[in-house]
Amino acid sequence: MRIEITDLPGLREHRANGLDLRRAVLIGLDLMDSDVDALLRTSLDGALFLGCAVRPKTQRRANAAGALLFPAVPGVPYEVYRSRLYTPAELFAGFDPAHPESYADTPDARIYRHTQELQYPPDPLHALAARLHDHGISEALNEALTDMPVAVMGGHALTRDSEGYRDAVELGVRLGKAGFTVLTGGGPGAMEAIPLGARLADKSGVDDALAALSTAPKFGSGRAVDPAEIGRWLAAGLSVDLPVNENPKTIGIPTWFYGHEPPNPFCELHAKYFENSVREEGLLTVATGGIIYTPGSAGTVQEVFQDYTQNHYGSVGPAAPMIFLGKRFWTEDVPAAPLVSNLAKGRPAEKWILVTDDADEAVAFLQSYTVAR
Repeated sequence: MRIEITDLPGLREHRANGLDLRRAVLIGLDLMDSDVDALLRTSLDGALFLGCAVRPKTQRRANAAGALLFPAVPGVPYEVYRSRLYTPAELFAGFDPAHPESYADTPDARIYRHTQELQYPPDPLHALAARLHDHGISEALNEALTDMPVAVMGGHALTRDSEGYRDAVELGVRLGKAGFTVLTGGGPGAMEAIPLGARLADKSGVDDALAALSTAPKFGSGRAVDPAEIGRWLAAGLSVDLPVNENPKTIGIPTWFYGHEPPNPFCELHAKYFENSVREEGLLTVATGGIIYTPGSAGTVQEVFQDYTQNHYGSVGPAAPMIFLGKRFWTEDVPAAPLVSNLAKGRPAEKWILVTDDADEAVAFLQSYTVAR
């Protein structure tokens, strides 16, 4: 097991404990000062330096010991060797609610523009940089999840003034009260309504929150990006007073592949990826407590069958609950539930499939799985 060191105090503590740096991973550190360089005068066999600034003499010694040094990647507007999840404050740094168009200057918007400026497929440098970033995000996400989180899937198109959005908020309230860590795709629509409800679980205020959000009911339309329209949507979200938890229980997993859909401000943390296929697979894999599917479009249907494939073959562990919330939608409008149920007959996944209109029944089903595990 490699030890990751991401700041200088951590490096000093590591060395003060009498530990060397064999097989250690040092990430994004400036190691040029003489007092810091002195900390590297120890065994470096198999060490990994990611984006660190190292003195030439130390670099030669590290190379001789079999260490690998990956340099910083120039010309990219993000941390290639990212070792932590994003907060909304990081993604929206520089945003001024009084000037909605300022969303265009946030790190989230700049990174999306960067992805759009690259040719497809990207050159090896940018492809490698994006993969390294996404690997770090996956590691950080796994570290952040210490229990059996549940995920809620659903479309981005729900407007904040719709009955479906309110239903999703109230589902989030139920999940929050039940104590679940809640994952969503991290974008707008159902993906923001669920974490909003989960964070409101310890206080009243659903009506007040929805009233504030109704001033900007949608983020935009189509794949066009209007920074001012997104900014108004974001400003309304940031105006909602939400409790701050010491241990975040709402995590979004969005992607810059769908960068025209901004990440929502209600998830306490975001595991934001470049590669959508990695993001999709990862979201389904880490939701070990089960998944609730609310009505959605093609993306949600894709997630249904990716999830069932994992459950069918047991490729990532025991079959986990698949809950189709909305009987008519999932059995008539988009009849995915009957197909999944037929595929599951006689298999361990069969007992963990539920089709219902009752949100309380859905949450109780998830709780029964937690007890059974």
